[in-house]
Amino acid sequence: MSVTLQINGEAASVDAALHDTLLSVLREQLQLHAAKRGCNQGVCGACTVNIDGWPARACLSLAHGCEGAQVRTLEGLNHTPRVRALQRAFTEAGAFQCGFCTPGMLVAAEALLSREPAPDEAAVRRALSGNLCRCTGYVTIVQAVRAAAAALRAGSAS
Repeated sequence: MSVTLQINGEAASVDAALHDTLLSVLREQLQLHAAKRGCNQGVCGACTVNIDGWPARACLSLAHGCEGAQVRTLEGLNHTPRVRALQRAFTEAGAFQCGFCTPGMLVAAEALLSREPAPDEAAVRRALSGNLCRCTGYVTIVQAVRAAAAALRAGSAS
């Protein structure tokens, strides 16, 4: 069955069964691989994408259910000032090790900063609470998100 999705600002017509997830369509048909297949149960956050401005689990979202929605993957957010600032801050803080969770973390953090330009530690932890990292212990991730927010407010993120 054909479905037209709005992915990263462009229409994409794909053939998808009614049970196909957004994650499988993104990875297998559209070759967008930033969203990872982790637990495939909506628990780990590795597949986080932005749907209509909110972080969502692509592994739990049916492709047909996303018709008419604006879907942004990390590939589509990669060149935005918020994601560039987050990427720089993650690098400077050493906020990743294996990197598997990083795309989902960046998408969730970008959604937070789009709504709350000066989040405190508790707000960052709440926003990232659905994204699991088995390597870092989260301290450097939280520091990186707050540093990116400060850089954006100061206008030093480009």
